[in-house]
Parts: sequence; C-alpha cells; structure tokens
Amino acid sequence: MSDRFQTIFREYQEVSTRYDVEHEAIWLYFNPQKRPCFSSVLLREAHEIQHAIINYFKANRTEPKYPVRYMILASQIPGVFNLGGDLNLFVQLIVDQNREQLFEYAKSCIDICYLNAVNLHLPLTTISLVEGSALGGGFESAISSNVVVAERHAQMGCPEIRFNLFPGMGAYSFLSRILGMKKTEKILQEGKVYTAAEFYDMDIIDVLAEPGEGGDAVNRFIKKHRRAGNGMRAIREVSQFYSPISYEELIGITKIWVDAALRLTRKDLRTMERLVSAQNNGNYLPDMQTQSVPFLRTKQDRRISDQDAPLSASDESLFQFETDRRTSSDRRLYN
Repeated sequence: MSDRFQTIFREYQEVSTRYDVEHEAIWLYFNPQKRPCFSSVLLREAHEIQHAIINYFKANRTEPKYPVRYMILASQIPGVFNLGGDLNLFVQLIVDQNREQLFEYAKSCIDICYLNAVNLHLPLTTISLVEGSALGGGFESAISSNVVVAERHAQMGCPEIRFNLFPGMGAYSFLSRILGMKKTEKILQEGKVYTAAEFYDMDIIDVLAEPGEGGDAVNRFIKKHRRAGNGMRAIREVSQFYSPISYEELIGITKIWVDAALRLTRKDLRTMERLVSAQNNGNYLPDMQTQSVPFLRTKQDRRISDQDAPLSASDESLFQFETDRRTSSDRRLYN
C-alpha cells in the first residue's frame, strides 16, 4: 500500500472514509460534531480528501494498484445528509460585517462543489447518496455530483428565501443546466422542500431508492455503470464540454451571495437564529408538516482494518472491513 493511498484514509474529525475494493469506490461520510451542517472543519477535511485522491492519481500515472473509479458522498447521521451552511457562523459574520471571512467560507464550499462537479478532473464518477434531509448547501453539495442517488422519503431543497437570501454555492448553476432558468428560479424563489420522489420526476435525482436501500442502490448503479463505463464517462465529458460549469461562474455567483448576505436585516438574522435553535433541538425542518429526525450519532459503517500497521502494497487483506450492521431503526445497508 502506498503512503499516498493510505493518506486518504487517515483519521479525521468530521469525515469518515472507506475503500470498497469490489466496486473500486471511495466512500466519504459527513460526520459533523455539532449540528449536521458544513462546519469549517468538515469543509477543510472534505477538500483534503479530494486533493489526496488527486495526488494519488498524479503519483500513479499508470494503472493504480488500488484503482478508484467512484467517489461517493454520504452521511453518518441517520435521517440527514447535510443541512447546509453554518447559520450560526453566518449570523456572527453578518453582524460583524466581516466580508472577507464570509467570502472565504463560501469559497471553501465552492471549492468542494466544483471539484465534485468536474469529477476531480479525473477518470472517475462522483456519486451522492442522500438518505435524509439535504437542505441549502447540503442540497447543493448533493447535486454537484455526477450522479445523485436518493431514498424516496428524503427531503431536499433550498429554503434560504425564508430568511431573505438565496443558495449561493452552486444551486443555480447545477439546477439551471437540468431545468432551465425559469424553473430553477421558481424553485429558489418558493423555498419549498421537496421529496426525492418529486425531484426524481424532474430529473434532478438519477436513481430513486426505497427507504433503507440507498446503499444497495449505489452498488447496483456502479455494477451497471461499469459495464459501459467508458461510454458513460465519454458522454459526461461531452456534457461538460457542451455546457461547462466553470469555477469563475461559481465564484461570481458566490460574490453576489456575500453581498446579499451582508444586506440582511436584524429581522432576517432572527429567522436564521430560530433555525439554528431548531436544528440544535433536532427539528431540522421547522414550520413544515414534516417528521423531524433526532440527531443520532452512529459508528462508521465500515472501516479499513489495521490502518496504522505496516502493510505491503500487494497485501490485499488491507481491504478486509470491520462491519457494523445495525439492527435498530436507523439501520442502513451496505454490501
């Protein structure tokens, strides 16, 4: 095992990783320590993993010993993919009128979404697995992937208009290329939260899974995709050539978002603060007739055994996983 490959799977504070040797996939699980949103730590660590994968490919310009064909974003919080930006931090920075730090936070989000959208500029496919609520920036990060797999009951959308803002980290760019400008603007202006089934009917979701079957659906998709992987990746390259998402576009929209955020009134900020309080109490979708999911922390589903032990590059036993198959109601299935 090369040092560069092992670096991908080091210990992180708010992200967990595993390598699936059968499907040649790296799983990246969001594992926030406070609220299930994008903390600065989570953003930094997710970006570090992306660059660790890029560096691994650069160091193995021929066929890598441990190939990576897929990178999958998922969550370790049952019922929640991610709730988006750190609203508590937003309120503080807006009150202080700290444009520089607000932009740096937003830029960190863009850096991750952009690399995910262009599949790290590598011959791999990025996939998001949404098993629960994906709101605001959480929704943006999910749909930045080349492929989105979601369980039917998952709730997704951009409710930022409720506190007089808009989702500025990719939603317009990603949705407009699927729906067109008018439908995208309608979704952003209404601030409605949709089910994954509704978004599947709009072609925003690529694969719809039944509750508890999202992991199996990802594995089935990979098996099917690999049979025509060369052609599928070529089609994606054509799509990116025909309607490219540029980093400059994303950053330009983010600057508009920063300007708009700094214009928010005290009334708008109080709405943000109420949302933070609701999230702290496990009510992720306040003022909606939806079922709240309590904040539950679970162990990593699978992990590489004996990561820190010296291992031979030819030792396939490296990828024997320790499995935690839960029997409670939050159980998710992985092969």
